[in-house]
Amino acid sequence: MNTVAYRIAITGVVQGVGFRPFVYTLAQRLGVRGWVLNHSGGVDIEAEGEQEVLTAFITALRAEAPPLARIASLETFPVAPNGHTGFGIRHSEAQAGRFMLISPDVATCPECLRELLDPADRRYRYPFINCTNCGPRFTIIEDIPYDRASTTMRVFLLCDTCRAEYTHPADRRFHAQPNACPVCGPHIWMSELVGQLDSASTVGEVSADSGSSTEETLRRARELLLSGGILAIKGLGGFQLACDATNAAAVQRLRTRKRRPHKPFAVMVATLADARAVCEVSSAEAELLTSPQAPIVLLRRLPAAPDGAHIAEAIAPHQHTLGLMLPYTPLHHLLLRDVGRPLVMTSGNLSEEPIAKDNAEALERLSGIADAFLFHNRDIYARYDDSVVRVSQSVGVGESPNGHESVEAKPALQVLRRARGYAPYPVALPFEVGRVFAAGPLLKNTFTLTRDQYAFVSQHIGDLENLETLEHYEAALATYLHLFRIEPERVVCDLHPDYLSTRFAVDFARAHGLPAPLRVQHHQAHIAACLADNGWSRERGPVIGVALDGTGYGDDGTIWGGEWFVGDYDGMRRSAHLEPLPLPGGDAAIRQPWRIALAYLNALVEPEDFPAEVCFAGLCPGDAGLIREQIARGFNVPQTSSMGRLFDAVSALLGVCSEVSYEAQAAIELEQLASLAQDWRPYPFAIEGDVVRLAPLFYALLESLERGVPIPDMAARFHATIARMVLEVCLRLREETGLLAVALSGGVFQNALLLDLTVPVLRDAGFEVLLHHQVPCNDGGISLGQCAYRPFSAL
Repeated sequence: MNTVAYRIAITGVVQGVGFRPFVYTLAQRLGVRGWVLNHSGGVDIEAEGEQEVLTAFITALRAEAPPLARIASLETFPVAPNGHTGFGIRHSEAQAGRFMLISPDVATCPECLRELLDPADRRYRYPFINCTNCGPRFTIIEDIPYDRASTTMRVFLLCDTCRAEYTHPADRRFHAQPNACPVCGPHIWMSELVGQLDSASTVGEVSADSGSSTEETLRRARELLLSGGILAIKGLGGFQLACDATNAAAVQRLRTRKRRPHKPFAVMVATLADARAVCEVSSAEAELLTSPQAPIVLLRRLPAAPDGAHIAEAIAPHQHTLGLMLPYTPLHHLLLRDVGRPLVMTSGNLSEEPIAKDNAEALERLSGIADAFLFHNRDIYARYDDSVVRVSQSVGVGESPNGHESVEAKPALQVLRRARGYAPYPVALPFEVGRVFAAGPLLKNTFTLTRDQYAFVSQHIGDLENLETLEHYEAALATYLHLFRIEPERVVCDLHPDYLSTRFAVDFARAHGLPAPLRVQHHQAHIAACLADNGWSRERGPVIGVALDGTGYGDDGTIWGGEWFVGDYDGMRRSAHLEPLPLPGGDAAIRQPWRIALAYLNALVEPEDFPAEVCFAGLCPGDAGLIREQIARGFNVPQTSSMGRLFDAVSALLGVCSEVSYEAQAAIELEQLASLAQDWRPYPFAIEGDVVRLAPLFYALLESLERGVPIPDMAARFHATIARMVLEVCLRLREETGLLAVALSGGVFQNALLLDLTVPVLRDAGFEVLLHHQVPCNDGGISLGQCAYRPFSAL
């Protein structure tokens, strides 16, 4: 029979995931001859054999690919046979200008976990066990192609046993770049003395302090945590701060030192069974917890058991949910099993700063928080925080979100913070936009770089409000530009002239000889991001876009945030919005929602109907007068149509939250209370032209307060009102335009209750509803929308 040959070019996430050994094993099984190699753009294969055999080989490349591989393209080209007598794995090639997709970091796989806990295994209790199916990836890669010499593992020379695994194509650790063992790999040590490490030292210099053995280090860590201490742990993408989650005093001490009085902490538990002991866990949520991404999953808490330890209430004050995750590194697995209790596992930083990455940096920044440090000497190249997700199950208005008489619906993934495990895997765009740098927003910043049909949305950067976060932003951008070989042709940014991201975009464009950045309005970017997230093609035409959030600079110079649009990537028309209302004090009002409540009542309710002594018993009598006076003078009183500020005002009006220490606290606590309600009837509101009027709502709220209606019922009815509001405006716009698709975006839709009330009524009315599922609906998705918005990409 005749021998034929093909050159096969594969792109996608095909390096660092065991793809070459898979190809080798497949070729051996089918009798294919030739070779496979990595290069800067992916994987190339030359395959010789009979046509029937090669057809089966090519089919199996897709059908049987390793679980972590994601094939973006597979092309075959007939070539002349070269007379290969076997199949080999060639050395990697660097190819100028080529780029490849890079795997995110991957949680410890079941095989490595079994070895970690097996006393007979040579890697028993070794904190850095990994293989081609798990372990660090993007956080240690400095260049492509993905080989050990291009990672931070290059300083650890493989011992003979590890090298034999690394070079054997049939071994699970074949070319596992972080491969190591206790003999040749990284190690851990613990320091309880702040001065032990000179702040100018490098990791290489301090690693000579081998100190105690691994077991002694783990014993000391266990004792410190069980005694109520706070431990700074070097993880995959940076340091984490840990303490005993059942010790209320330890949790409060961490809150005080971290300057985080109310924002919930994440908790890590050892096993899925442990998660189910403290929270309700559905099958979809269990799948997320145990996935290779291993994110923090927001779950509904179970009542504390009367016997035994339970999660301290101070972990998530005034909330019925808990952010839970399972161990995703070998070190986490060992610590959780040794301590035998749930641990707070929160970002190693002071509030509003980026996560600490290096040993010396951690000592300098965290010494006022941690009682001890658990170091290791594997350098982290890319700074990454944990991802946060939730599963949303839609129910209809008039039906209890507690599950009573609820309708069946498919659970939907909602990404709240996209980082470890998900980034840098790109979003596939439904069209090409060239090479674009989208600088992103001010808060919850991400940036996006595009190349071909890929949008590389960065990991969560944070709020660009200090030098440390800006430096993190610049370093992450430099990493993405280099690894994905992107030289931007254009720059795009937010419309707000004073955002740090806007100013950076202007400087970047000037420094690289590019045209001035295009400015994209914040909420239009939200809707464009939702469309791109769903792969909405231009051919499908315009949609109704609903963008609800806290703050965004509008075309008219006011603060927007309760917006309905008609349009698509080609452009959007602001078609409806909440009525603009005063925000006395600007940012001060955001921190003190009682100011917003007073201002809204002042604008919407006649003075004789304003029972300030009933509504604001906790405020001094002069506050209402002071706010009225400030509004009358017009000094620092911007106008806002923000839905986020409406939630703040109602939360303060109902006495739920009058001052906040973190973003959306007032709205979150209002949502939590609503889950206890019995009455879900919407309050009234009015629509006049393109403006949603709120006076009827506030009069109804005041009437409920006077009647002594339970606050949870009022909170629930308010949520039902917003869902009805979204529906009524969309129905009017459909009557006007004939459009049947609605895109929901903006941070307000992080509110699971609101989403679960809104989506069913829209679908029942015949709308196709587009939701975010790859990037956050909050400002973490803005940069994706900036690069997808056609007024830019068509230029």
